[in-house]
Formats: sequence, C-alpha cells, structure tokens
Amino acid sequence: MVCEAQSGKSAIIPYLAQAPSRKRSSLVAHRRRAPRPGRFHAPHGPPASPDVVTVTDSITLADRIEDLLPQTQCTKCGYAGCRPYAEAIASGEASYNQCPPGGAEGIARLAALLSRPLIPLNPENGVERPRPVAVIDETLCIGCTLCMQACPVDAIVGAPKQMHTMIAALCTGCDLCVPPCPVDCIAMVPVTGEHTGWDAWSQPLADAARERYEARAARLAREREAAEARAAARRAPGAAPSAAAASQAAATADAPAALSATPADDPEAKKRAIIQAALERARKKKEELAAQGQGPQNTQQVSADVQAQIDAAEARRRRLGIAQDGVDPGPAAPAAEDAARNPSPES
Repeated sequence: MVCEAQSGKSAIIPYLAQAPSRKRSSLVAHRRRAPRPGRFHAPHGPPASPDVVTVTDSITLADRIEDLLPQTQCTKCGYAGCRPYAEAIASGEASYNQCPPGGAEGIARLAALLSRPLIPLNPENGVERPRPVAVIDETLCIGCTLCMQACPVDAIVGAPKQMHTMIAALCTGCDLCVPPCPVDCIAMVPVTGEHTGWDAWSQPLADAARERYEARAARLAREREAAEARAAARRAPGAAPSAAAASQAAATADAPAALSATPADDPEAKKRAIIQAALERARKKKEELAAQGQGPQNTQQVSADVQAQIDAAEARRRRLGIAQDGVDPGPAAPAAEDAARNPSPES
C-alpha cells in the first residue's frame, strides 16, 4: 500500500506488513470504511493515480498499536480503555505486556510491531483466561442501573427499578459491571472452554466492540451537552422565579399528604422494606459464595467514575436508613450527613 504525503514523496506504511495475516484484510477495510476523524484528509495538489491512496496525515504508532488490542475496554491494563493504553505504549509510559484479554498472542503481536522481544504477561494486570460473559441473577436485581453505567459497550438493557438483563452476544467479559452491583447479582461465566486470549476472541468481535464503545462515548457526550444546556436554561434570567414557584407549589401540595400518611401507607417505608429484603437475600448469597471461595472479580482495577457511583449508592442507602450486611449505620453516620448535604442527582 503506497502512501503519498503532501511533499509528493512516497512511503510504505509498515503496519500492514507486520500485522498478522488474518487481520490484514480487516485493517484495510476498517481504514477505508470508517477512518478516524482527523486522520485522513482530502489531498492537496495534483490528483493521484487510481492505485495510490493519498493522505496528508499518516497513521501514528498509537493507531497501529490500538488496532492490535482486543478492544474489551476492561481497564485491567491500568488505563481507562484500549486507546489510552495504546498511547501510553507508544510514548513509552507503559509496557506491551499489560493486556490479559489479548494474552500471549496479543503480546506477540505488539512485540512484532515494536520490534521488541517476547515477554510474559504481567501478573499484576491479571491472568490469561477463557473469555467470560456476565450473567445477571434477575431474581436478585433491584434495578439500580449501576451495572448499565459501568458497561463500556452498552451490553446491558434495563430501566431504573426494573429488572436488568445482559445481551450475551455483546458482552466483552470485562468484569466492570461486577463491582458496582450493590447486591452481587452478577456472575462471570466462562463460555469459550479451554480457549484463552485471542483464541477466545476474534478480529470481527474486536471491531464490533470498538464501534459500540465509540458509539457509547458519543452518546454520553451528547447527553452531557444536553444536561449542561438544560442547566444553563434554568440559570437564565426569568427561569429561576418560575422554578422556585413550582418547587413551592409542589411542597405545599405534598404537605397535607405527608401529615395524613400513616406508617402503614408510607411509600418510603415500603421502598426501604423492599430494598432491605433484596439486600438480605443478596447478603445470604454472598455468604454462600464466600464459603465456596468465590467473590466479585476485577475489584482492583475499578475506575474513579465507577468508585464514585458505588460511593453514591452507599450514601443513598445510609440516607434511607438501609442496613448493609445486617449493620445499621445509623442516621448520624458522617457519610449520611455528607449525602444529605450534597444529594446525588440520581437519588
């Protein structure tokens, strides 16, 4: 494949020669079908011949490294996703043996690209294993949506306070949905037998996972922009008085109902009882799994965003007076006071 730069000189793109043969055609198709923004541009100067692809921005080393990663976005490498890890390898900040889903073959691919020796997988990042798929115990699910927020490829469907389910065909086995679950109702079940690493994965699956990951990132960006626009509209002159009036009217309407409500028909009391029962069932199941030597996976590589969601869920449970593992934290717990002063937007 010949690449013509702005200067008119020709160069050979080396990554196609160094990539595995089974992946070479998919790389070419991917580059022609869905180029990344800012990577390919319209040529300047005289038109090129039909068999020459003219570009003005060559593919970077980080791009070529990313193309060799399995795109599970599991963060086990110590970075937020495959792209940041690829950039860290290219800059020399990270080693090329930190990707457990890629396994030994993934390390061999990167070593060939970088002209480096073969080295074993770093055990601090995990172990090469058969690819698992997340399975949600729907009888224990309480509909908190934390697993949906943690899934990097939108493989979980559900709604708040409704049962969630996993789309097995879309799951990359990243384990990221397990730590946020407050009732431990998610299990990682191996589905590839003895096959591990790239033998348990494939290039089409990796390409599809990357597309879903990028589509999710774009959707979250749109949602953030829409939320910021709504917040700006509420802060605009003339919007504050109407919002305050609506809030006062709602408080006035709720006051008689709160005075007339009895503990028997208190919806908050019913809600706490239902959640407490679900937590009690989950606690018993957790004890059974602990007795068998099983427990949550990937708890050492939890990102800051996921940990913040877990902390927010814990604060909401304390604020509602819900005990965890049979211990009532009490209304005077410091976390409950912080949550009361700074309520989460999800509560």
